[in-house]
Amino acid sequence: MFIGGQGIVIVALSLFVKGFSGAFKMYVGEARDERVLPNVIHTSRFIWLVSIVYLILGTIALGIVGTLNGMKPINAFFHGACVFMAAFDTGGFAPQSQNILYYHSLPFEIVTIIIMILGAINFKLHYHLWMGNRREICRDIETRTLFITIMITFFITAVGLTQLGTYPKSITLLRKGFYQLVSGHTGTGYMTIYAQQFINEWNHLALVGLICAMALGGGVCSTTGAIKMLRIGIIFKALQEDIKRIILSERSIVVQKFHHIKEIFLEDKQARSALLITLAYLGLYGLGAIVGMFFGYPFLDSLFESTSAAANVGLSCGITNVSMPVALKFTYILQMWAGRLEFMSVFTLIGFFVAAIRGK
Repeated sequence: MFIGGQGIVIVALSLFVKGFSGAFKMYVGEARDERVLPNVIHTSRFIWLVSIVYLILGTIALGIVGTLNGMKPINAFFHGACVFMAAFDTGGFAPQSQNILYYHSLPFEIVTIIIMILGAINFKLHYHLWMGNRREICRDIETRTLFITIMITFFITAVGLTQLGTYPKSITLLRKGFYQLVSGHTGTGYMTIYAQQFINEWNHLALVGLICAMALGGGVCSTTGAIKMLRIGIIFKALQEDIKRIILSERSIVVQKFHHIKEIFLEDKQARSALLITLAYLGLYGLGAIVGMFFGYPFLDSLFESTSAAANVGLSCGITNVSMPVALKFTYILQMWAGRLEFMSVFTLIGFFVAAIRGK
């Protein structure tokens, strides 16, 4: 999971001594469209440097918390390493079947929330933070959008949970509601509740908030899946630009900019690309929900599971299990694959097969 989170291509590129002509195409083909450094080989190595340093620090932090909670030191640090790798690479697997609920520890949950958010941040932003440019956290369109969407989706989820009185205490609401929300938004899939509790203890409004969080995802050039924050921010900026053009006089010149490491002028091709990928994800979420409903599952449950699969999250409301229909398993596998590659590689592969069948 740790290797896959950084990307298999990133592993391969890190081993090259010098660059080659197809390096950037390989890099983009694994759903990455930004270079942290001018050279793709150096970018790959930096990504691994960040990941390994965080691995050491995260394992130590989680190991200490586990030891203080009564685990044997060797087990605590082993669990810490496993949990970190799946948290930073937003994979969601844990050594115990109860997932993070097994540890029953607020400090453990806080540390994993921090790690999940680190995993959802663009590696290019990590580079600038390492270089001491910490202002980028507040200025960058991705981190701003991430903060805003987390707040909005948590507000929706919290209102839903409050209506039922599911978690009457604020600390419980944070540990059960906010934790699942961050886990879903970052595409990690860690859980501090059982899958059936989503159906039995969460109302429709709370589930909608979590589904929206899962659908949005984290930063581009990070370990997360889903639509990504940069695209959401660009679409919002494009909408602002169109509204200004409608309101202002025809003589007015409207120029929209956004800050993503540097000031960038918004172009139509950027907005079009962001919108196309977003629509492709929404279509994939909807398609999986329709297949789930075909097999008799309720709409919201089907949409929850479909979004989780296509966005590479891993949260489940109970549909995903060993006894589920084989066709639905196959559907979720395809969704996970297509969602991870962000469609461009998938479209290229489909085009290759179509061309081969036509003999072109």
